[in-house]
Amino acid sequence: MAYTIAELGKALGVPAVGDTAMRITRLSEPASAGPDDLALAMTPKFAQAIPEGDARAALLWAEADWQALGLRAALMPERPRYAMSSLTEMLDQGQGFAPGIHPSAVVDAAVDIGDNVSIGPFCVISAGARIGDGSVIGPHCFIGWDSTLGQQAFLREHVSIGARVSIGDRFIAQPGVRIAGDGFSFVTPEKSAVEAARATLGDQGDAKAQGWHRIHSLGSVTIGDDVEVGANSTIDCGTVRDTRVGNGTKIDSLVQVGHNAVVGDNTLLCAQAGVAGSSVIGNNVVLGGQTGVSDNIFVGDGVIVGGGSKVLSNVPAGRTMLGYPATAMDRQMDIYKAQRRLPKLLRDVAALRKAVFKSDKDD
Repeated sequence: MAYTIAELGKALGVPAVGDTAMRITRLSEPASAGPDDLALAMTPKFAQAIPEGDARAALLWAEADWQALGLRAALMPERPRYAMSSLTEMLDQGQGFAPGIHPSAVVDAAVDIGDNVSIGPFCVISAGARIGDGSVIGPHCFIGWDSTLGQQAFLREHVSIGARVSIGDRFIAQPGVRIAGDGFSFVTPEKSAVEAARATLGDQGDAKAQGWHRIHSLGSVTIGDDVEVGANSTIDCGTVRDTRVGNGTKIDSLVQVGHNAVVGDNTLLCAQAGVAGSSVIGNNVVLGGQTGVSDNIFVGDGVIVGGGSKVLSNVPAGRTMLGYPATAMDRQMDIYKAQRRLPKLLRDVAALRKAVFKSDKDD
């Protein structure tokens, strides 16, 4: 797969300069780039490494002096990282899945399969499932009873999708994704110690030890268009209504979305984030890595939560949050700075006490 610099510039809609007839075959970091590579030198810092490699062409920034960098050609977009997203799409060689049904796949007779679908080795497709045109079902995948996948779905290996799930177009699931496992929902015959502690913020009362009784998940999962779910992430079924994920939302690896949760459009859930049951996450929200969201709360549109934070109460739209418990980021930073000053402050207080008590004795 090779493109000229001119072809790339036209496809991306960005300026292409120099020897635009030059052909490139892959993308590379500047220091390891070969003569047929396009070096990704999108900032002055990255461009410093160009002399360490053999790149003749690079993806730069709009104001770069490409000739001073010793290049023969360059792409110069206003937003280099956005241009990079299209470049990687053009040069992605894929996973080698060809259309057709592998002989080892087990496909029920009552499955509706669209055109140009690939179903890989050892897949199991249950009765009533519907698979849209151009979809890829990788090796060892499972699709449950009466589930729907839209057009151009791409399921990598070992993805499992439970019964009655509804997924829109252009869905991507990385290896090990699990959609529609039962929710983690249990109850005791009498009021439990957990319920008492939660109500009193600590006091377990006289609740006795009891066994846990399972609440079955009667709902399923509904996912919109253009959603991606990272490796080994899970989205649980709802209890009596579907757990929902909106259009354009991207979920990183090792993320847990609990039963009954609602996640809005164009939201990012980064690695190891956890959204507890019945929480509502708005549109265009970003939950940083290892963020935890407590159950039965809402996080408003446009909220950004820094990595490692724990959201224990409702968050109004537009807030930037950090910490445990999560508070407005500027306030959390003030608290952090104050904590760093505590050792010195305690030493100063100790010195003042010593001076005061000594002064009292002198009197």
